[in-house]
Amino acid sequence: MRKMVFGRKLSRGKKSREALIRSLIKALIGVGKIETTKAKAKAIQGQVDKLVTMAKKNTLSSRRRVLAYLANDRKATDNLVSNIAPVFKDRKGGYTRIILLGKRLGDAAEMARLEWVEQGQVITSKKEEVKEVKETKETKKPETKVKTVKKAKTVKKAVKKETKKK
Repeated sequence: MRKMVFGRKLSRGKKSREALIRSLIKALIGVGKIETTKAKAKAIQGQVDKLVTMAKKNTLSSRRRVLAYLANDRKATDNLVSNIAPVFKDRKGGYTRIILLGKRLGDAAEMARLEWVEQGQVITSKKEEVKEVKETKETKKPETKVKTVKKAKTVKKAVKKETKKK
């Protein structure tokens, strides 16, 4: 009998269940919202709230505990501590919401979207990464070998013409 045992197994072993929960939490921190099954969303909602509460303290110990929970993912930890936790400084709990989306076509599983309550104010790391990538692409435009070869041929032709004229 289960009696007072709490937690969801999600049809997985312990290690794969922990990895799944950890990856879902990282995705929520990185993107800002995730679409998953209702059971998985409910399974991680409490743990996300605990991580945000821990990150709000912003001490060395709390940063290390969050970093350890997120499997040494420094980007996710920095994003949680510096961008997400300050948004919720006045809120005591309930940092995420679950929105039910209906049933999935393949297996009729209940789908849900898990997102931050204050969606507009939370800055996610993915948006910043996309901006950085766009900026680097605009500033760095490497020349291809084909262009350099064409330039070299035209330079050689120009040099030949000049030598013939002399």
